[in-house]
Amino acid sequence: MTDMPSVPLTEIMDDVAKVADAVLFEGYLLYPYRASAQKNKLRWQFGVLTPQDWARRHSENWYSHTECLLEPGNDAARTVLRVRLRFLRLRRRRVQRLETSTQQPGGFVDVAEMTVGEDLHLPWDEGIPTSVDATLPVPDLLAGEVTVPVELAAETTEEQLADGDGRVVGRLVRENWPVRATIAASAELLSGPYGAMRLRLRVTNLGDSDDCDDTDRDSALQSSLIGAHSILALSDGEFLSLTDPPEWARPATQECTNEHTWPVLAGPGQHPRLLLSSPIILADFPEIAPESPNELYDGTENDEILTLRTLVLTDAEKREARATDPRAAALVDAVDSMPPEIFERLHGVIRSMTIPGAPGAGPMPPHTHDEIPTYSPDEVPTYSMDTGGKPWWDPASDASVNPETDIVLIGEHPVTKGSRVVLRPSGRADAQDLFLTGKEALVEAVLNDVDGDVHLAVSLLDDPASEFQAAHGRFRYFRPGEVEVVG
Repeated sequence: MTDMPSVPLTEIMDDVAKVADAVLFEGYLLYPYRASAQKNKLRWQFGVLTPQDWARRHSENWYSHTECLLEPGNDAARTVLRVRLRFLRLRRRRVQRLETSTQQPGGFVDVAEMTVGEDLHLPWDEGIPTSVDATLPVPDLLAGEVTVPVELAAETTEEQLADGDGRVVGRLVRENWPVRATIAASAELLSGPYGAMRLRLRVTNLGDSDDCDDTDRDSALQSSLIGAHSILALSDGEFLSLTDPPEWARPATQECTNEHTWPVLAGPGQHPRLLLSSPIILADFPEIAPESPNELYDGTENDEILTLRTLVLTDAEKREARATDPRAAALVDAVDSMPPEIFERLHGVIRSMTIPGAPGAGPMPPHTHDEIPTYSPDEVPTYSMDTGGKPWWDPASDASVNPETDIVLIGEHPVTKGSRVVLRPSGRADAQDLFLTGKEALVEAVLNDVDGDVHLAVSLLDDPASEFQAAHGRFRYFRPGEVEVVG
């Protein structure tokens, strides 16, 4: 373990702020970003920790459990773990009009909407970013479990709405409810000469389910931790990857249990002192693409498509979006003012032309049926961009490739449509593909892309939905180096 420069923990935790915010607001507000949109009638899907009894009755989660491995610094007795729990706290915004009738003079009544001057006001459930920090010496964690209470009191605020003459005509009432939870952390030394440790972190909602309407999820959300995730930072030492660990640590990583969370390395990568425990699946060292200038909130977002769709919203739709949520207002304004050079960057970028698992290798060459390419991570011929005048975008015009009959050699075994393989996703694969490690699959097609790379379209043999998906042309895709041939 080499010495690393001393950097304040708060500073290195800020390095992951943009990614953490993307996790926090994943699915927060879906296109078309309006309260009246059907998609926004059912929100808060990721990382929601509801009160325990309510969660048990409705098959939701009331806790998250994270386990990871770390190597402390040279002076383990002085190593400190900083934990930052982040979540959204629901705050309900109600719009009330001042009643001027003789039956109830001076009283306020709830309304579905209200226009004051040029401003439209709508009821809405806002998400308020909340964080709880704890500093935990590693020796204390080795001595036993350390518990940090989370206690947030209820609060109600009012904002008066006045007309052009200064007369109060209504108000906005914002209300949130108590949130009670705990952060529990502990650590244990691993056997062996490396001095590594297993860290456990558990976040539990202690809210009272008696305050929740059993048939109304919105009432349970009032005391829930929404989008809950944790950022862990070491004052010295480093975390180990759970998806691509060093060989000596692999058995220990396989014994780690993670429930309702997915821990990944974050921050500077040479000696990772940061770990993001996320409610959504990410790869190690996640980052926001520099071509993505705006937070679009919509899950599995495509910046270019959503930006184009936001641009073509009518003025009335944009007005409603602005009245729905301040973040929606900022998004609409940002899209409306986006300069052409930024918009052009959304069209896409090629980050790599190499085959994962084959460092330094070029892409695969095109071939005819008589030329079966052999996949070799060590030596892959370079691919010529000369198509001989054939349209690169039209596979039907290129008789040199046919997914139904093309063959690729994996080791000494020819693989074509109908071959059986065992999936072995590489450490650089999509995190969701790692769940399929060891699964047997049927090759449905051997595909060659315009860059000369070879892909296998496969369907899982033990998945009852595979036949239905295959009928619709929906497959899973792997590189030749990510499978083993059966037989």
